[in-house]
Amino acid sequence: MFVRIVKMSFHEEKIPDFLENFESVKEKIRNADGNRFLELYQDKNDKCIFFTYSYWETEQDLENYRNSELFNNVWDFTKKLFNAKPEAWSVDKLVSLN
Repeated sequence: MFVRIVKMSFHEEKIPDFLENFESVKEKIRNADGNRFLELYQDKNDKCIFFTYSYWETEQDLENYRNSELFNNVWDFTKKLFNAKPEAWSVDKLVSLN
């Protein structure tokens, strides 16, 4: 399992559009094959910056999602709202404390 972190920055006036769309698709994204966890964060200092944080079973699961109709629809809508190029990282979790 690995963690995918995506940083997105939106035009301020487009944030409600993003949040409304995310609300409508979050369960579908979370239920994609291989997805085990999904969270959305908003930066405390810059309300235009958001992060998604998700756990994926395998890299192939993430690639299958990224090649799905669901992802294409979500991304086509979301990318029109950006005010900067998104950034993404796939990372291995080394330590986790509860």
